[in-house]
Amino acid sequence: MSNTNRFPVAHEFHMSLRVNDLALSTNFYTAFFGVEPKDRTARFSTFIVPHLHLNLVLLINDRGETLDTYSLYHLGLGVADKAAVIGAAHSARQAGADIVKPPRTTWRGTPLHELWLRDPNGYLIEIYARLTPGELAQMPADQEPVFLLE
Repeated sequence: MSNTNRFPVAHEFHMSLRVNDLALSTNFYTAFFGVEPKDRTARFSTFIVPHLHLNLVLLINDRGETLDTYSLYHLGLGVADKAAVIGAAHSARQAGADIVKPPRTTWRGTPLHELWLRDPNGYLIEIYARLTPGELAQMPADQEPVFLLE
């Protein structure tokens, strides 16, 4: 493939999500990313998350239309390891986040340590870490998920 057929190298990933309650969503993503919004108005909040090269805009659902949380299946955040997934679960509990699937190790499909949350608008968020070779070697014969917290 020649260079003329390739997309340019990105310096930032930008996305915008419509939200029903801007204040609630802004508070959620402030806690989730650990950064304050760069800009905040009555209509939107903009997050610049340098370590993710992310520019996220939360935009108020000013038409009152039903948000389609089915088409956008989920957002994913890859973290360093199992300890980071467990730490995210503790932080989510302290913040009162809706935990859809508690932290666990899954073996089917792509083996992962994972935690699933739901943001205030219903968007799913997966926090995951890929397994190390040593962790993969501990796969149970039945391949049932192993929960990481009681």
